[in-house]
Amino acid sequence: MEVIKLNQLNHYGVSARFLTEAALYPEHQLARVIAQYRGKYKIITQQTEMLAEISGKLRYGTEELAQYPTVGDYVMVDVQAELAVIHQVLTRKSLFIRKAVGLSGQVQPVASNVDIVFLCMSLNQNFSLNRMERYLSIAWDSGAVPVIVLTKSDLCQDLSGAIEQVEKISCFSDVITLSMFDTDICEKFLPYFQKNQTCAFIGSSGVGKSTLINKLLGAPVIATQEIGRGDKGRHTTTGREMFPCPLGGVVIDTPGMREMGAESADLSKTFADIEELAQHCRFRDCTHTNEPGCAVLEAVKSGELDSRRLASYHKLEHETSYDGLSSKEIEVKKCERMFKEIGGMKNARRFAKEQRKRK
Repeated sequence: MEVIKLNQLNHYGVSARFLTEAALYPEHQLARVIAQYRGKYKIITQQTEMLAEISGKLRYGTEELAQYPTVGDYVMVDVQAELAVIHQVLTRKSLFIRKAVGLSGQVQPVASNVDIVFLCMSLNQNFSLNRMERYLSIAWDSGAVPVIVLTKSDLCQDLSGAIEQVEKISCFSDVITLSMFDTDICEKFLPYFQKNQTCAFIGSSGVGKSTLINKLLGAPVIATQEIGRGDKGRHTTTGREMFPCPLGGVVIDTPGMREMGAESADLSKTFADIEELAQHCRFRDCTHTNEPGCAVLEAVKSGELDSRRLASYHKLEHETSYDGLSSKEIEVKKCERMFKEIGGMKNARRFAKEQRKRK
């Protein structure tokens, strides 16, 4: 078998796993998607960097948006004069997705083959435990290991209190705290960057992801802006792009995730405390809303469990149950939950009909 020269790919995290799978397609070349634009991709091959598009066969044979190439994917390509053609996406070891805007029931790939995902949240008005629980749930489901990054700690009035709150919901994820006065940022991130390691930064607009990545890269590679009025972030990063990092491995920058949904999430790790309490509920199918003998509700009543956390759990649980449903099916499911206390939607319709007769 011909030995594949690493060359450029060696700087972009290629590992034996993908080299082995690539050998199954000897008619094509191995490449990695390092940036994504509208309708086009930037790839790195063994020898060069170039633009690429997906083949017609791959386009028409792909039923779900999540199956399309995304930044981080290893792909098999034909290299032509000016434009490469992507024929195959190799098996992913992790995938970070979000709900596709305007496409009912579809999810959009954000980044793939990520080893470490840094979940960024600033300690100003952006601070939200509910949002971090959402990010953690989605991150665990992606297959990557989440690390929490709290930025702008110099703007926080109660830093120790905020860190304590985050550590309570972190489900054993590491927590890194940053401020604009830090001079040891690279040292704080050094343990997470290694050869062949892929790291991604996820978070809302304006939390400082691009500024942070520029510091890790040692150069102003990514455009940055000041936050807008009212402490609201601006979308600076509009695409997704991967860069080799001097600390080791590669780093992926992503756009702000204001609209990220939790259609695909792992609640068992993020809410391990609630899952553990649920083992002691009287009923196996307890919904932790109003059932007698509910250990979760008893924990809220005694102060052992924060009611905010339970509400966040319920919200994410409802969202994940909508995975794969059409918009009409989602509305039906929401109505069924709404009228559950009076015996479901059929009884609700009967009740409404009787009320109209009485008038």
